[in-house]
Amino acid sequence: MINVFVNGCNGRMGRTVISQIENFNNLNLVGGFDIKQDESAPFPIFTKFEDINVKIDVIIDFSYTVGTFNILKYACEKHIPIVIATTGFTEEEEIKIKEYSKNLPIFRSSNMSFDISLMAKIVSEVAKKLYDSDIEIIETHHNQKKDSPSGTALLLANAINEVFDNKKEYVFDRHSKSQKRSQNEIGFSSIRGGNIVGEHTVQFFSPYETFEVKHTSYSRNVFADGALKAAEYLVNKPNGFYNMNDLV
Repeated sequence: MINVFVNGCNGRMGRTVISQIENFNNLNLVGGFDIKQDESAPFPIFTKFEDINVKIDVIIDFSYTVGTFNILKYACEKHIPIVIATTGFTEEEEIKIKEYSKNLPIFRSSNMSFDISLMAKIVSEVAKKLYDSDIEIIETHHNQKKDSPSGTALLLANAINEVFDNKKEYVFDRHSKSQKRSQNEIGFSSIRGGNIVGEHTVQFFSPYETFEVKHTSYSRNVFADGALKAAEYLVNKPNGFYNMNDLV
């Protein structure tokens, strides 16, 4: 059995991961970490790292950026593989995470959905064919999501931008711009409302037609299952940085 520890266990995604573990015969939940205690939880929840007294084979992190780096430090000290599914990191923070992977196995993805990984491959191929198109990305999430644009929107944009040797400019706000759209842009629109799990649309605008690729998530279970599959994959891997391309 693989002993799983969930960072951010009281959060929305942390609870979803815990509920899905029972669907994996080789995974065993040994505990979680959160800033808030929950006495009713049927597993140990730790609020201080020095109190953790369970054997951990792999950590799944669905928390927030500060929480991720706190658990990363602990994982590095104990040399425990970690799956990072938290989003909202700056470019500098992403680089720092990769530096940690020199000392332990890290699986990092902004979206744990297999279909999103497939979508990233599809939109990069479309970009090769529709090279001169105007490209826009629209993402919609629930009203509790803090980061904007979503990590998934950036993942899709990065997949497209590789086709253009990373020369595309990301435009997140046109309010301050008083000029026409540049063809060198990838534009982002973020919508927040209700309880929408996640919806991402990539649009390619040509003079006389529009090509659109869209993905809609109806349940957080898809992200939890992806994180748990990543945890299975990561155990016993050598130090290094892994992502959904490795898993797929």
